[in-house]
Amino acid sequence: MRESTSPPLTRARLERDAAARGIDDRAEQFDADPTALVLLLRSGRALLTEQVEDLVPVLDLRSPAAVRALLGDDADITLRCYLGRVASTDGLDIPGEEPDPTRRQPSEAHGADGAPVEVWVLDDAVADLIESEPARWVGLRQAASQLESREAGLFTQAVAIANWHAASAFCPRCGGPTELAESGWSRRCTVDGGSIFPRTDAAVIVLVTDSEDRVLLGSNAMWESNRFSLLAGFVEPGESLEHAVVREIGEEAGLAVRDVEYAGSQPWPFPASLMLGFTARAESARPAPKVTPDGVEILELRWFTRDELAAALPEVGFPGRTSIAGWLLERWFGAPIDSSPRGWGA
Repeated sequence: MRESTSPPLTRARLERDAAARGIDDRAEQFDADPTALVLLLRSGRALLTEQVEDLVPVLDLRSPAAVRALLGDDADITLRCYLGRVASTDGLDIPGEEPDPTRRQPSEAHGADGAPVEVWVLDDAVADLIESEPARWVGLRQAASQLESREAGLFTQAVAIANWHAASAFCPRCGGPTELAESGWSRRCTVDGGSIFPRTDAAVIVLVTDSEDRVLLGSNAMWESNRFSLLAGFVEPGESLEHAVVREIGEEAGLAVRDVEYAGSQPWPFPASLMLGFTARAESARPAPKVTPDGVEILELRWFTRDELAAALPEVGFPGRTSIAGWLLERWFGAPIDSSPRGWGA
């Protein structure tokens, strides 16, 4: 298989242009810029282009003037946030991957390098003025596998910042209402004047193997039966990432692990996580050592050889290729894993 150098949703080089966020008239400059592009979002779903013959849809990025022409100048936009500028696509290709002839090229979808991009979050009534066909509005889990790296990165960034704003309407210190600041990259309390900034919750996700290189997968209590993925959990205050790996595997599987090694990270804005991928090996020298699910988060645990995992398809669902779990699992497996129809993006 091709060797992906980084997890999905992390392969885009985005010019976030942080220095421009505090410019007083930045929004007015954006609206007047003929190269400016708007990523439209409703309830976490972005607008994609129409399916045309055999071409794969891409983000339907529009000029602010085109959006205003449909909405009118007085339309209520729930949130505007400046994402940055379109960066060059140089260096975004995955080694060994052939260009997909069914996908529109980034220059067609995104305009010229350096074009400024905002996300505009709309409520359902306003979004319907842009596009009323529900199938055109697609969530990140579903869309990311068909988007090229740059637009997947933009989509991820847009969902992450929109989720933070939706959860930050009130000041955590005094409970007062907050207002947008710095082009959407902070909020200001209208009572005490203090600023709050976007937060990201660190979580470890771990590919655990035994002495014979079997992989340990668990079924979460929140999933339908016969769905398995890597074990994961949030980092606790005052805890290192490596200690979090050891603790989480011990809590969820009753298994002691060693040789903890960092593999890569990926944003996962559901709602605000940064997934930090690790590998670890069971301390026990016995093959497939005994594991005990905690019975709360994890209901079932299974060791898989590569042949056993392949034989379980498609009846057993494994993590989708959008996720870092899928990336880690495919690196171990040595080939793409198509677990549809039971695959999923988390």
